[in-house]
Amino acid sequence: MMNSTIKIHLPIARPPWSQLGRKLESMCRKALHEFQLLEGVDKLAVALSGGKDSLTLLFLLKAIIGRGFPAMDLVAIHVGGAFSCGAGLGKGFLEGICREIDVQYIACETPQRQANLECYSCSRDRRRLIFEAAKRAGARTIAFGHHRDDSIQTLLMNLLHKGEFAANLPKVPMVDYGVTIIRPLIHISEEEIRSFSKLYGFARITCQCPVGQTSLRKRTEQLLHDMEELYPNARANLAQAALIYGSTKALKP
Repeated sequence: MMNSTIKIHLPIARPPWSQLGRKLESMCRKALHEFQLLEGVDKLAVALSGGKDSLTLLFLLKAIIGRGFPAMDLVAIHVGGAFSCGAGLGKGFLEGICREIDVQYIACETPQRQANLECYSCSRDRRRLIFEAAKRAGARTIAFGHHRDDSIQTLLMNLLHKGEFAANLPKVPMVDYGVTIIRPLIHISEEEIRSFSKLYGFARITCQCPVGQTSLRKRTEQLLHDMEELYPNARANLAQAALIYGSTKALKP
């Protein structure tokens, strides 16, 4: 009798890199060094939604750790559920990728339902689940896949909604939760990540959340596109200004 088992191809990005891969690794290394993101860390958790950003982060960190930075264990934490801000992946897909690159994988599930679904409460719920899972796994530092454009969007949303010049910070101790958030992709643009994910075969994975497609963040991204028609260097300049002049209020207890 023939074996009917079908082997699923898993998109894995690892060295030796393409030219783009070398650039992204260099920019990730720059952030890790510049902001001392791995200082004192012996086990690192990665928030793994399964989208292009978090998978890029996972592949880069796996390639970097132990090469110029101390060796440490990695654990990937995925929050799924009927309605979660993620890629709507088949069961076992992310677990298979983590197994292939020798990274511990933990799956959690959010209780979010469509009737009361909205971005802010969903994000808080997902973070809580990630923080709790990371601490149970012995990791007190958690890497998120927020890139340069996420930070710029946050800057504009805070400035226009609250009058605060505050973007995503590269490193934030979450004192109330007993963990620290780091953002190693802070220097990398979304377009670079998109190109990287296409090159290595995981660009097809997209967010399935019905609310996220019309969120304030999506509309702020459109505003950035409009701004670039007048100011072609708007993104680069906003990102630089955020790191130099941005509020550090989030670092205060």
